[in-house]
Amino acid sequence: MRSRARDLAVDITSTVISVLVALMAAVGGLDSGLLSDERLLVSLVVTVPAIVALWWRRRYPVGVALALLAPVAVTDMAGGAVAVAVFGVAVHRPLRTALWVGALHVLAPIPLSIRYPDPDLRIIGANTLGITVLAIAIAWGAAVRARRELIATLRERAVRAEAEARQRGELLRGLERERIAREMHDVLAHRISLISLHAGALEIRRDLSREQVADAGATIRASAHQAMEELREILGVLRTSDREELRPRQGLADLGELVEEARKAGMTVHLDHRLDGDLPAAVDRTAFRLVQEGLTNARKHAPGVAVSVLLERGDEVHVRVSNPLPARPAPPSLPGTRSGLEGLAERVGLAGGRFEHGVRRGDGGAAFTVEAWIPCGR
Repeated sequence: MRSRARDLAVDITSTVISVLVALMAAVGGLDSGLLSDERLLVSLVVTVPAIVALWWRRRYPVGVALALLAPVAVTDMAGGAVAVAVFGVAVHRPLRTALWVGALHVLAPIPLSIRYPDPDLRIIGANTLGITVLAIAIAWGAAVRARRELIATLRERAVRAEAEARQRGELLRGLERERIAREMHDVLAHRISLISLHAGALEIRRDLSREQVADAGATIRASAHQAMEELREILGVLRTSDREELRPRQGLADLGELVEEARKAGMTVHLDHRLDGDLPAAVDRTAFRLVQEGLTNARKHAPGVAVSVLLERGDEVHVRVSNPLPARPAPPSLPGTRSGLEGLAERVGLAGGRFEHGVRRGDGGAAFTVEAWIPCGR
């Protein structure tokens, strides 16, 4: 609506300017005696349609400008309409088109200026003035066109940037959801598997004494409490809290506690811990998660078998968790999300390391192995 009102205002202004130029030319021609009554009538007949044609210059800029070649060859009263038409060509068409249209309008009135020379400007002065006016019109129109193209380009860039920002936001939200899922799996899968293991023992072992039942219940309660604490920690990280007590602190310093919990749950764990010295926080946490996930998988898929854990350091931190395959595959006590190993692969990849998992066969038989090599520097 605003654009239409602006175009209407421009059209009215262009018409008024063209009419004023025509009146000034008519008055000057009558005063100098160059414009007789017959020529005035002819000039009006060709100038009025030329001014009216300007209202179609946006749709047909070149066509309107070429149509005005006839009036300008007959009378200089159409000069204002010609300047507006050439300006429109420069606005709506490339510069080379405006230049050749302008050149035609420079040539068209030359015969008229020779036959009816202006008493003050003469032939050269009159044509020089016409060239100057057309040059200004073309330059001004080209500047308007360049400005409009710049605005259109900036608007297009803004639209593209907004679309890219939306896509980036969707990507970041997707990555954040994956991170949340990975962190929740890492934090809770281990604890819940312990709770399930002890609860299953209470369900199956009917011969347990009151003290044993109480111990199992206490272990379940402690595991549930610890799960809630770890859930509180990870939620604190996801909220990017600055409170230090909400930051997760699980790393290789907690490895002994992790292995002890697994042994209390009935697992046989052989730990070979050869790491010494401080590790980068990301490497430390990734190594801990590798051991945690390996123990959790062994507890779920191969209950009752011994698990070997190796941590050593050379050029890279090497972590390996392996367990023999059970004689009979046992159904997992808890449904798996199948995202634990994928999460580990992503963690190790982000740390710049290599991750492998699967069944390997050796002298001791087939064993399922989770293994990673993580660069840590020296």
